[in-house]
Amino acid sequence: MSAVDPNEKLVRMANQIAAFFRSYPPDEAVAGIHKHVTAFWTPRMRDQLVAYCGEADHGLDPLALTALKITPKAKSPIRDAVTDPHAQGLGASDAG
Repeated sequence: MSAVDPNEKLVRMANQIAAFFRSYPPDEAVAGIHKHVTAFWTPRMRDQLVAYCGEADHGLDPLALTALKITPKAKSPIRDAVTDPHAQGLGASDAG
């Protein structure tokens, strides 16, 4: 596989996300990976990686593979971002 292969790049990125969540309990790690990939990856990227992982020897971390294939029941260990600082209350934002 070439270093510019888009599938290899997706695997590398997913494995980096999985490495970040590795220290969490497995169910929370899968939820965190799922949440990140769903929030920041396009559906095409996700679909491409799932299709590629149907091949043998794909190299994807097992936690990332699970996160791509299921909707986790556990809650992600990373809290949701708040788009409206007023929802957090006075003084929650340093934006002004």
